[in-house]
Amino acid sequence: MDFQPDRGGKKESAKATMRLPIAVAVDTPAASEPSISNIDTSSNNPYKAAREALDRDGFVVLSASLFPSFDLEALRAAASHITKEARSGTWPYIRTLPKQFPPWPQDPSHGIWGVQHLLHPLNTGHLVFAKSYFDKELLKYVAELIGCDEGDLTMELYNMLVRPDEDFSLRWHRDDITASATPEEELERLNKPAYHAQWNLALYDDASLVLIPGTHKRARTDSERNADPYEAHLPGQITVKLKAGEVAFYNNNILHRGVYDSKKERMTLHGSIGTTLAGEERARNVLQHGVGEWAKEWDVDGFEPEMAERAKRMRERLVELGKTSGDVGFFSKDE
Repeated sequence: MDFQPDRGGKKESAKATMRLPIAVAVDTPAASEPSISNIDTSSNNPYKAAREALDRDGFVVLSASLFPSFDLEALRAAASHITKEARSGTWPYIRTLPKQFPPWPQDPSHGIWGVQHLLHPLNTGHLVFAKSYFDKELLKYVAELIGCDEGDLTMELYNMLVRPDEDFSLRWHRDDITASATPEEELERLNKPAYHAQWNLALYDDASLVLIPGTHKRARTDSERNADPYEAHLPGQITVKLKAGEVAFYNNNILHRGVYDSKKERMTLHGSIGTTLAGEERARNVLQHGVGEWAKEWDVDGFEPEMAERAKRMRERLVELGKTSGDVGFFSKDE
């Protein structure tokens, strides 16, 4: 994984979760670039190291060697199949160009940049994706990064970010804080625990993530606040380059954006898992994607017994969240 200061040009998006000390930022240059946060099997305690890196920088990259049960070739085959269905209009759950946030139209005629609901039972490859989502080792990292017991984990989202049909970019944003928020409003939200872990699993090398380390624990500077939403270079931004099989966890309220290259293959699994500790705090972020419409009908037929039990409990917690939350609306319906 490469971790480099940016010089402008093409980029992408990011996300994760933590409760941290907060400070209002000022427009001063950073003393030094953050250290490379790449955790592998050489770490004495990779779970603790991942948590410390995520706390410090707002993101962390985990080596493919930490997830020996991931079957990259099987995932690529399943991803290729569902992507072809999405581009042809056979699979209706898609992220369509040029819309940035849900809800997305189901018409792929203008192109797509994502595929939704990989775990949906009508997806013929849903068991292949489920094996990576409910992977025992992945869930250990998720619980550590959230700061909860594995028995508290809640099923949320599993989608995929794909090569767009034309070059496409996301604006600078935080996932759960609007661009119009005042510094005080930003700090109020950033001081709260996020109660989930969010990650990208790259099936092919992926250089699409652009973020500003440390912005998950401070308000925006004046230059960040006043910049063009698609500014190619902001002070301190970096590009995170993932090798195939690597997993990047990131804070969903870190300041980030994405730029998608239509000439480069991309299939990156984009997942999130929550915790019962959140109550209804995560309801809008999760349910605005429509997962509640099919999760209650989803079963675990075909799963290995141990994985089936984990998946069943996590799904039941998601269904309960949907029952108690009602109409949650959308983060930015018209964008």
